[in-house]
Amino acid sequence: MNTDPIADYLTRIRNAIQARHRIVEIPASNIKKEITKVLYDKGYIQNYKFDATGPQGKIKIALKYNPVTKQPAIVDLQRISKPGLRQYRGAQSLPRILNGLGVCIVSTSKGIMTDKEARVLNVGGEVLCYIY
Repeated sequence: MNTDPIADYLTRIRNAIQARHRIVEIPASNIKKEITKVLYDKGYIQNYKFDATGPQGKIKIALKYNPVTKQPAIVDLQRISKPGLRQYRGAQSLPRILNGLGVCIVSTSKGIMTDKEARVLNVGGEVLCYIY
């Protein structure tokens, strides 16, 4: 039994990048689907597909690499808010990752979004992870 499915999601992506895999399969949930959409919108992954086979379903993510240098688009993934210690921030105190070059994914009352979008909408929430 996994007590932190978001940490498992990030770890599967991190391990696939280190092993230079092109595609990674992850058990699906609504929050993981929303995080995947944010990663795709921000250009960190090449493509994704939701499969509804089985009771839970799966997310297939095509990872993105630089065609010349073979470096991955995602350098690091960090889980911030954990089940034992939730991290909440207001709209004005949301962190900026690498001076705006990275992305902070936030779970707000208006859905899962990046820190920039949350500042524009003036909503705070739970800081899920940092990606750069």
